[in-house]
Amino acid sequence: MMEAAQTVTDGAWCKVTGGTHAGKSGSVTDIKTSKTGHVTITVVQADGVRFKTLARNVVVQDRPSS
Repeated sequence: MMEAAQTVTDGAWCKVTGGTHAGKSGSVTDIKTSKTGHVTITVVQADGVRFKTLARNVVVQDRPSS
């Protein structure tokens, strides 16, 4: 059964649940759709480190309080 589509928006806080960066979290930036239809995003962690991942590998969460 397919999961309901989640909306990944610019600036949303997310946690990566699959792929190379599983377990990391950060703010979503730079949302793009590839020629093949896959949605890619850049995630910026709290310490400023950036990485790219597929939007299907993330879950949108509430921003943690600091």
